[in-house]
Amino acid sequence: MIPLSEPKEGASGKTGRWRTEKPVLNKERCTNCLLCWVYCPEGAIERTEDKVEIDYDYCKGCGVCANECARKAIVMEDE
Repeated sequence: MIPLSEPKEGASGKTGRWRTEKPVLNKERCTNCLLCWVYCPEGAIERTEDKVEIDYDYCKGCGVCANECARKAIVMEDE
């Protein structure tokens, strides 16, 4: 099994301040398939049994979650 990363405060603090774009989740389109959670390289997608949330303190705005979302429930917007 591949270990999943967990968001942690880096040497420079919370890394979410680095991004120029941020992912925005449309909860009505989201089916909770968790592809965004699986592919997020920073572990900035938090999941519960019925929803996902984006932890903007650690999201660096790479856009992987938006690219992997089959329902296009996540879109990238300028910060």
